[in-house]
Amino acid sequence: MEFTFFLDQDIKLPLYIQLYEHIKTEIQLGRIKEGEKLPSIRNLAQVLQVSKQTIETAYQQLIAEGYVQSRPRSGIIVLPVEEKEPNLVRFSAVFASAPAEERNVLYDFKYGDIDVDLFPMKIWRQCINTALDGPARDILLYGPYQGNADLRDEIRKYVFRARGISCSAEQIFLFGGTQQSVSFLSRLLHLQDGNVAMENPGYEGVRSVFLHYNCNIIPISLEKDGICIDELQKIRAKAVYVTPSHQFPLGMVLPIGKRLQLLQWACDTSSFILEDDYDSEFRYIGKPIPSLKSLDKEERVVYCGTFSKCFLPAARISYVILPLSLVEQGKQHINHCSQAASPILQKALSIFMKEGYFERHIRRMKTLYQHKHKVLLQSIEQFMGDHVNVIGQRAGLHILLHIKNGDAAHLIKKAEEHGIQVYSPARHWLHQEEAPSAFVMLGFGGLSQENIREGIRLLALIWNFLEV
Repeated sequence: MEFTFFLDQDIKLPLYIQLYEHIKTEIQLGRIKEGEKLPSIRNLAQVLQVSKQTIETAYQQLIAEGYVQSRPRSGIIVLPVEEKEPNLVRFSAVFASAPAEERNVLYDFKYGDIDVDLFPMKIWRQCINTALDGPARDILLYGPYQGNADLRDEIRKYVFRARGISCSAEQIFLFGGTQQSVSFLSRLLHLQDGNVAMENPGYEGVRSVFLHYNCNIIPISLEKDGICIDELQKIRAKAVYVTPSHQFPLGMVLPIGKRLQLLQWACDTSSFILEDDYDSEFRYIGKPIPSLKSLDKEERVVYCGTFSKCFLPAARISYVILPLSLVEQGKQHINHCSQAASPILQKALSIFMKEGYFERHIRRMKTLYQHKHKVLLQSIEQFMGDHVNVIGQRAGLHILLHIKNGDAAHLIKKAEEHGIQVYSPARHWLHQEEAPSAFVMLGFGGLSQENIREGIRLLALIWNFLEV
């Protein structure tokens, strides 16, 4: 048998997995038939110009899953498809025997990854080239402290259309990521050494900033519909950090009634609300609820937005919308710091938004993520059934699995041994030992629909949720 197959050295998928997937597909489609003999390891290594270890690892995986059988003096023989008996117990040994440089994760359910395959690279390149054609001083120096004026004006128009926020470009300050935004706010609002309330669990990246400023973090527990207002009303804090549109990491959406109660608390206590609207664009169930900032009549809400989920993490552009009363103080504070976000990327993004490409991209990605979200939930229901409960499925680019009668740490390690990466959300609890022991976090933005389905199916097999 001769193979006409080309291994792609430029993609992340290990070579042995590419070969394994190719042979498996050919067997399933009947193009490699029962009883046929696969090429010897030495011959195929020479033909494909790879190491013998790569070929052997691919063959061992096919043997482990029952597609082929090694027979003394006969070689590797293809078995009948209907008699295939997957044996994922052996997969960890096969995975571990792969060359170190090829021992990559097969399916990575990492939160924060986005789908880059549909990114409009040609249009983005044109926007960057247009930006580079502008005045050199605007793009090659540090840039304005507050950020590019054109981009701030485009953000102003966008948040009015998308989130109902009415503000001026002067209220918008640009930064190099959410953590830098919160660092600026910690100085501006004099949160150092003071009380700061925060959802518990809540985004660990922001909590680390508060701890850097020696803030006394007061954890506020979560109810089924978000932050517990009764607990909040019993404490005094300079500010509270919340993720009302899609609580991170548990995923609930704060209802309008609680939003109004939260605003009233801020007014009564002269405190500020830091509203992190990190992935509000991606909502799949129910009608959109107005942002806290759009409901704020007393200027107590500071709105934090980012382009990491809806556009590109690599752009490192976030923004803060300040109440009018804080704008002049904000300008004084940033005059001591250089602008962290690249002036070239800021200008290119302003062009991207002005020409309508940004909102077109958002609509396209929302449709794509909606399909992925649907595949994820359907796959969990099909392959995991009553073994799990899904948490936080109304919006965003991740969900949590509550594993019934299971220990998450053990299951996460077991999945990793089989080449599948899933994560514990425990670090987002103020005290990690208080995190439920059966929660697993699955991000799906960076995986294809096919990989989502196959990854969940394999997880179900690995975790003994699915009979084979």
